[in-house]
Amino acid sequence: MTDSAFLTALELVIGLDADLLDIVGLSLKISLTAVAIAALLAFPLGAALALFRFPGRAPLIVTLNALMGLPPVVAGLAVYLLLSRAGPLGSLGLLFTPTAMVVAQVILVLPILAALTRQKVEELHGEYAEQLASIGVSRRRRIPTLLWDARLSLITVVLAGFGRASAEVGAVMIVGGNIDGVTRVMTTAIVLETSKGNLPLALGLGIVLLTLVGVINALAHLLGEATRRQLG
Repeated sequence: MTDSAFLTALELVIGLDADLLDIVGLSLKISLTAVAIAALLAFPLGAALALFRFPGRAPLIVTLNALMGLPPVVAGLAVYLLLSRAGPLGSLGLLFTPTAMVVAQVILVLPILAALTRQKVEELHGEYAEQLASIGVSRRRRIPTLLWDARLSLITVVLAGFGRASAEVGAVMIVGGNIDGVTRVMTTAIVLETSKGNLPLALGLGIVLLTLVGVINALAHLLGEATRRQLG
C-alpha cells in the first residue's frame, strides 16, 4: 500500500500533475510575497537597531529575539482576530484569502529577518565604525552602506525566512481556511489529504516540500561558504 502510494506520488511529481502544480504555485507565491515584504521592513529595522542607541533599545532587541520563536498558531490567531468580522479590519474582508496568509507569514518571518540582520550589521559596524567615522559618514547613511556590504549574508537570512514561511502550517490554516483552489498550500494540503487517505497527493506534496527545503539549505550553505571566503 505504502510502496504503491509512493510510486503514484512520484508519477504525480514527474508528470507535473495539475492539482499538485496549482498547490505548489500558490504556496510559492504566498511565501515569496511574505518574505519580500518582511525583508523590506526587517532590513532597515535590524540595521537601525544595530547602529543607534536609544532608551528601550535593549528590551526591543530581547522582544525581537523572543519573537523569532513565536508559535505559528499564536500568530494565526492574532491575524484571525484582527481580520474577523468583529475585528478592527474585518470590513476589508481579507479573512480566508491569500492576503491574510501573507500577513500571517510576514508576522512570523519579520522578527527572524530583523534579528539576524541586526547581528550581521552589528558585526560589520564593529569592523568599519572607525573608518566610516573618519570620512564623516553619519549613522543614518551607514545603514545602506553596511546592508550592501552584508548582502551575501542577508541572502542567507532571507533563505532562512523563506524556509520558515514555506514549511508553516498552523497560522495559514487558521487565517486561510484551506479552501481548495483559493488558499490551499502545500502544508495544509498535506494535512488534509493525509486525513482523507489520499496518500499519493500528500506524499507528492511532501516530496516537493522536502526538495524545496533541501535546495534552500544547499543555497544557504553555498552562500555561507562564499561569505567566509570573501571575509578571508
